[in-house]
Amino acid sequence: MVSSLSRPVAAIWIPSHVDPIEPHLLACLDHARRCRYDLLGIVTTAPWDEVRQMMIDGKVDVVVVAEREHLPPDRTPRIEVAARGAHPSPASSPRGPVLPRRRRPRQG
Repeated sequence: MVSSLSRPVAAIWIPSHVDPIEPHLLACLDHARRCRYDLLGIVTTAPWDEVRQMMIDGKVDVVVVAEREHLPPDRTPRIEVAARGAHPSPASSPRGPVLPRRRRPRQG
């Protein structure tokens, strides 16, 4: 999904139990804008497993959540917490099992 010609694609995930969602959504939108991600969408009703499958299927490169408490304990990378402020370094992010990256074949 990521190439030298495109920006990473992000999805924002806000767990369904979070209410109100507005402050969390604004934090995530601001984070995605600062990181210059292309936003695929905002997920507020799907369970984590569906968002995780979007990552596995290569539909998104990164999932943004508002707070560390919103992260599921069995998360897979790459997930960024908007409340942290600046774009996090890979070394500072908690990581689960690393899935192999799927790349598109080179064109012409």
